[in-house]
Amino acid sequence: MKLFSTKNPYQVYINTCFLAQFFFTFIFTMNLLYQVQIVKLTPIELVLVGTVLELTVFLFEIPTGVISDLKSRKLSIVMGYCLIGAGFLVEGLFPFFTAVMISQVIWGIGYTLTSGSQQAWIADEIGEERASSAFITGAKAGNLGQMIAIPLSIFTGYFMINLPIVIGGLCMIGLSIYLILFMKEENFQPLDKVNRTSTWANMKGNMKKIIVYSRANYLMRLLFLIALFVGFYSEGFDRLWISHFFEASNLTALSDQSLVILVGGVQFVVVLLSFTVLHYLNRSYIHEQLKLIYVSLFIGSCLILSSLIGFAFSTSIIGLIVFYILIQVTRQAMYPLEDIWLNKLIPDSSTRATFFSVKGQVDAIGQIGGGPVIGFIASGFTIKAAIVASALLLTPVLFL
Repeated sequence: MKLFSTKNPYQVYINTCFLAQFFFTFIFTMNLLYQVQIVKLTPIELVLVGTVLELTVFLFEIPTGVISDLKSRKLSIVMGYCLIGAGFLVEGLFPFFTAVMISQVIWGIGYTLTSGSQQAWIADEIGEERASSAFITGAKAGNLGQMIAIPLSIFTGYFMINLPIVIGGLCMIGLSIYLILFMKEENFQPLDKVNRTSTWANMKGNMKKIIVYSRANYLMRLLFLIALFVGFYSEGFDRLWISHFFEASNLTALSDQSLVILVGGVQFVVVLLSFTVLHYLNRSYIHEQLKLIYVSLFIGSCLILSSLIGFAFSTSIIGLIVFYILIQVTRQAMYPLEDIWLNKLIPDSSTRATFFSVKGQVDAIGQIGGGPVIGFIASGFTIKAAIVASALLLTPVLFL
């Protein structure tokens, strides 16, 4: 318990990484099942819920950053976790479509308040050199939190599917109280309005460089298009996989308790396999060879595409589970490889951070635009057709 009663910024950061990831995983293990089984959201409603969340994060990312830069990193983070908790409480306590939509806006704003602020806070307090160590240790602590959270979420959800969401929401608010008590902020230097303007000017300058560079550079245009099409395909699949799982295998006859064990068990296998694959990649020399990374990303995209089609047409539980796990583990393995690949492709360090930021926004635009299209296909035709459409939306990535 001493670990959680210290005010040492390094330890507080590690604790926050562990607890935040633990609570998020505790909630999300049952969240989609709750939306499908208890709230009874239709395919188009499921996708719209995701679109509202993505749109909220997209619109509030910069405005909430003002609080972190001008007022206080601590204030931004505390407010963020409090809003995240409140959002999940609204969702878990009121099983209605409107309440779920409102909850996405609340916790989406909360997420933008914490996004980037935590990393900026720890770098301010302990210096950039020690912060690098904190980021790695924090990521490991988050992975540990994930592994512990899933079995506990299954156990809690066995009694009531919405219970992990309600408890997780309360715990997120508890995390904000913990940070009020133990989070020190001694080295924060708020930006004055002049500096804030120069930050905006710097960002606009970098954006112009990115636009000029992408106009002149064929490769840069391809990278942005890849991000766009990845966004197009991902939102529909992420929101509709459980609905398709139930529809294709006739699992709706199972009790809520059996569904909780099945869905939670599949998520646990995904986390364990992803951890194993990432551990192997970390120990290999793949990150030193650009061509090998490129080939791996291409093979990974082919595997996701073929698995999406396999998932769409499978009717057996085993087939659906295998294809779902293949898709999720491949995605987890590709994230760090993609970051390494892009870092090597973009030699200009002054525009690298801006490129990653713009790439994230392009991906979000893809999800905001692609999600509703997939939702309408699922409502107008079948969820199987929507999953196939998701696979087709990913196809251009192979050519790009």
